Amino acid sequence: MSKQNDKFTPEVFSLFDKYVHGQISRRDFIDHAGALAVAGMSGAALLEALTPKFAEAQQVAPTDERIKTESIEIPAPGYGKLRGYLAKPAKASGKLPAVLVVHENRGLNPHIEDIARRIALNNFIAFAPDALHPLGGYPGDEDKARELFSQLDQTKTREDFMAAAKYLKTAPGTNGKVGVVGFCYGGGIAGVLATKVAELNAAVPFYGNAPPVADVANIRAPMLFQFAESDERINAAWPAYEEALKKAKVDYQAFIYPGTQHGFNNDTTPRYNKEAATLAWKRTIDFFEKHLRA
Repeated sequence: MSKQNDKFTPEVFSLFDKYVHGQISRRDFIDHAGALAVAGMSGAALLEALTPKFAEAQQVAPTDERIKTESIEIPAPGYGKLRGYLAKPAKASGKLPAVLVVHENRGLNPHIEDIARRIALNNFIAFAPDALHPLGGYPGDEDKARELFSQLDQTKTREDFMAAAKYLKTAPGTNGKVGVVGFCYGGGIAGVLATKVAELNAAVPFYGNAPPVADVANIRAPMLFQFAESDERINAAWPAYEEALKKAKVDYQAFIYPGTQHGFNNDTTPRYNKEAATLAWKRTIDFFEKHLRA
């Protein structure tokens, strides 16, 4: 995917962020983006250009012989059961660390499945649940997925993600150490899991909402925070969050990537920043190597 370019001003990205997080409607985005557009693009054309291009961005094919993938279902207290995508190395010597992959607010789309496969290529067992499973699963359309997502009971959904983390602790082939990485909505879930799941050994939230400050004292796992520079909605909570982390003596690192927008790691959209995403991903894998492998 291409980097951000002159078609997408900061104002357009900010408007798109509001759209994907349900703060404005599709029509509102098109109307307002049209007034902000450059290079003669309409609001509708901008929205189409910002829509994820999964096939173009895919890094690891589902048929890659270096990995094995399957859909599995586990018992979960929230909705009764949870279905997800499991990826692991095709050939592994000994037991491996496990990484829970938590999607954005659209469910288990092809990009997150690709993320799971990338993790598997780094010699981890990756499990990416689909929060939309109780509603039929990811529908194959990002707008429909967002609509479905708003119908979830988030209390039940969080319970299911907690169950997934605990499942990985003793899942077949795992070494008993579990990390979590999440993006946007998933970054917020990663933060919540760090406060709720004692079994967690490492957490990496990418531009996620902060958990309640009062819960930060419960965190025992090392944390690696990945932030975009231009992400006012998320970054506004960081000072209080960081103060609570320091007070609780949590082992953490935090990085803010210059010149980036919310979603900079997602290589299916123009918000992707290759340089920042490459560095953030290396830091993520190195972090999991340090805390999950030994």
